Amino acid sequence: MAILEVKNVNKRFGGLQALGDVNLSVEENTVHAIIGPNGAGKSTLLNCLIGKLIPDTGSVMFDGQSVLGRKPYQINQMGISRVFQTPEIFGDLTVLENMMIPIFAKRDGAFRLHAFENTFAEKHVMDQAMQMLEDLNMADKRNFHSASMSRGDKRRLEIGMCLAQEPRLLLLDEPTAGMARADTNNTIDLLKQIKEERDITIAIIEHDMHVVFSLAERITVLAQGTPLVEDTPDKIKGHPKVREAYLGESA
Repeated sequence: MAILEVKNVNKRFGGLQALGDVNLSVEENTVHAIIGPNGAGKSTLLNCLIGKLIPDTGSVMFDGQSVLGRKPYQINQMGISRVFQTPEIFGDLTVLENMMIPIFAKRDGAFRLHAFENTFAEKHVMDQAMQMLEDLNMADKRNFHSASMSRGDKRRLEIGMCLAQEPRLLLLDEPTAGMARADTNNTIDLLKQIKEERDITIAIIEHDMHVVFSLAERITVLAQGTPLVEDTPDKIKGHPKVREAYLGESA
């Protein structure tokens, strides 16, 4: 059953057709990758999925509800969390304090910076954050200031912060961008672990085909804002339309 459905979505920016009649279904409890060459419309589509952009026409439904026009905290409350290309964490806070933020926000409905300091004294919030860090194998780094960590550890922390919100859908926007190969492989292993242990759907936008073919169960290929092919990884490999989109010539 599809948990995320995109129907007849079109989006223009002036004279540029960024998305053209896009249809996409993401099945529940699967890993679905969206790939395509630069300028294919991947980021525009992702921003439509989280309500950041409103399509000119079409609909985006999550579990039967429209995401269009909703605020970020409302998207989170629906059960959608997003990991950005550049890790979005609080560099001046410790790893533990960062992990406490989404737990506090989930309880109170929205994150309010002026009220956040009070949560550091709440033992049950700290206990939940510590459990998340143990699950991530980061408990020994709980007192590190996150700005000093490697990109791979920042990404691991950010993914953990998303999971602390208990989402049903995790959206990842090029999660391994700028990483060394070892950190990339660690991130792949973490996402495999998450998929095995949690009732969660993952949609990923990624340029690194090693990441895509290591994780994805279904792949949608975009080119010039339009879906070319959607199929299993085995059938996507070597597909003539995919080769044409990436290599610029017919197979």
